[in-house]
Amino acid sequence: MQIYSIDGIIPVVDPSAYVHPSAVLIGDVIVGPQCYVGPNAVLRGDFGRLILERGANLQDTCVMHGFPGTDTIIEENGHIGHGAVLHGCRIGRNSLVGMNSVIMDGAVIGEECIVAACSFVKAQFLCPERSMLVGSPAKILRQVSDKEIAWKTQGTAEYQQLALRSQQSMKQVQPLSAVEPNRPRISAESVQPLYKSK
Repeated sequence: MQIYSIDGIIPVVDPSAYVHPSAVLIGDVIVGPQCYVGPNAVLRGDFGRLILERGANLQDTCVMHGFPGTDTIIEENGHIGHGAVLHGCRIGRNSLVGMNSVIMDGAVIGEECIVAACSFVKAQFLCPERSMLVGSPAKILRQVSDKEIAWKTQGTAEYQQLALRSQQSMKQVQPLSAVEPNRPRISAESVQPLYKSK
């Protein structure tokens, strides 16, 4: 982990969380239990406070930041896809923010919502629970189904397991020069893309 204090404030990482060594945490950052922070994620708590509650994940190349005096929060079991940007917003319990989405200042995403990939959520947008947000600017498309929430919850559980797997087995190595015979596959549980479950 690349951990930096600023103005005497040091990031906090729960021992059960996994933060990839290439991730950068600066200042007022609090990473709770069973969280996963992916490669090259940046949590820059040099103005506002950044909080990942229990079981949340923040995937590869995500950015969290906020204006002075604000809290940027991913609530319990929040799931933030690759490349998303969260700035001074709140992501509700068990919600998913899709890849490359941007959630702006003062926006609140309610519980069990899904923000589609590449969506732009305007500042101060208030999204009711169980909403599907799509587009740029993002608009509520419809309610999220029980099946979609079950799929999202399973995916988040896989990231909680990934935090454990990473703590137990991830290490920096030199690459092999050729593919070995009978090369094994990663034995993680199978979570299919949502379109395959419809």
